Amino acid sequence: MRSENYNQTIVKKVAIQGGSGAFHEIAARSYFENKPIDIVCIETFDEIVQLVSDKKIDFGVMAIENTVAGSLLPNYALIREAPVKIMGEQYLRVRQNLMALPGQKIADITEVHSHYMAIAQTRKFFNQYPHIKLVESPDTALSARKIQDKKLVGKGAIASNLAAEMYGLEILAAGIETNKKNYTRFLILAHQDSEPNPSSECSKASLCFSLPHHKGSLSQVLSVLAFYDNNLTKIQSTPIVGQEFRYFMYVDLSYDNFERYQQSISAITPLVVDLQILGEYKYGIESLENIHHQ
Repeated sequence: MRSENYNQTIVKKVAIQGGSGAFHEIAARSYFENKPIDIVCIETFDEIVQLVSDKKIDFGVMAIENTVAGSLLPNYALIREAPVKIMGEQYLRVRQNLMALPGQKIADITEVHSHYMAIAQTRKFFNQYPHIKLVESPDTALSARKIQDKKLVGKGAIASNLAAEMYGLEILAAGIETNKKNYTRFLILAHQDSEPNPSSECSKASLCFSLPHHKGSLSQVLSVLAFYDNNLTKIQSTPIVGQEFRYFMYVDLSYDNFERYQQSISAITPLVVDLQILGEYKYGIESLENIHHQ
């Protein structure tokens, strides 16, 4: 069971980046399982965060890192600077597919459109088809939709199975991503004032802080976190704009004991600057284990 506490008869609005059939929609439906949700397609992550901040949407789904392309660094700042919090996470095995209008073959395709990340993940596949031009677009699913809407013969898209199904396209080549261990981690965002997850269900936290200018400051913080039996699952730094050689540290950690975790937060508070708890939530290890068996 997920940790959101809301009446399951009430349909909640969930904002995703991209069009219907995007990987964000797959992640959203996987996370909320059979709960009643209304998917709202939004063009940018900035807009999603703003809608959640303004309480015009119940939840937002945001990709934060990919095992091939790395972290989406601007998204860290969006979360830190807005009145939102992380309520959960979902891991998704990303399978990229080449699709086009039915009745065509790869030899008929002269252009393939998709998001730059999808192109980066499949470039090796297209090296064997030098006649195909790869064109970047804002979104994978919207690229598929455009082909259907405009009946574009000779054009292809890289997108999900769901997008092919929704837009009546034929998959010419399935699973064309170079790295078959291609996973994306998505965050579930809610307004800061929303009801927190029960502490008994929380096993992971995301933190943000900067460090004072003295030797070994980061090592000291990490040692304290380890002392309280926290497991560091990610650490990411981003520069602080306007401050030379200073960085925000974004840390994800998992734990088995919520009280010990709270003690660790109290212990590191005097050692860091601008400490912010971005979210306390259930570790999405279940979704990670499930995709390992797919």
